[in-house]
Amino acid sequence: MADALALLALLVGLELVLGIDNILVISIFVDRLPKSHRNKARIFGLGAAFLARILMLFILLTLSGLTNNIMLHFSIRDIILIAGGLFLLLKAVREIHHTIEIKGDAQHAGESIYSGFFFIISQIVLLDVVFSIDSVITAIGLTDKVWVIIVSVVVSFLAILVFAKSIGEFLLQRPSLKILALSFLITIGVTIFMEGLHKHVPKAYIYLPMGFALFVEILQLRYEYNKKKKAGYTPSIER
Repeated sequence: MADALALLALLVGLELVLGIDNILVISIFVDRLPKSHRNKARIFGLGAAFLARILMLFILLTLSGLTNNIMLHFSIRDIILIAGGLFLLLKAVREIHHTIEIKGDAQHAGESIYSGFFFIISQIVLLDVVFSIDSVITAIGLTDKVWVIIVSVVVSFLAILVFAKSIGEFLLQRPSLKILALSFLITIGVTIFMEGLHKHVPKAYIYLPMGFALFVEILQLRYEYNKKKKAGYTPSIER
């Protein structure tokens, strides 16, 4: 039992690290909707992604040949990673363009709110599957106890659900942080694509520069806050 609990703690940690990517994706996608629909989309997106991950877990348990080559030395896993990495890369670049050029205001878009709502939910679920495929395969390799994997997914889902709104709003109210987060998604997209091509990229080479860039941006935010405060101006939450 002690081994199972230790493994559960490890898997929860892995899922929470994955959850950071999910929060970035969800926050950026729901920003395209009116404010009154963003929290609903956030909850629906997380819930649908949660169900998709549980379903994918059982599918992967039955598809033992997922990592076997099926075409040109590529497995099903490789094809999913290549397609998902390209999609994430293109989506992040497009969102950076919209942010910089101040385009795509959801409140003035001509499309139906609900068609946009369900389109965003489908993108969230799709990218969650891409993000989680490696973690699910790793979890299956670490244990044959399905309940341990399911509990880790549930616990991490609840933690993300609690913090997704506050982190997402903080991110989207600061354009420089949003652009930085999109840049992170470009890096993650390239990494996922390279993994699909059997080119391993050490995670330390990815997360350490990302952490340093985030630290520098936080210092910049703190500097601007203190500068305005010293000038006798009470800063709002928006930059």
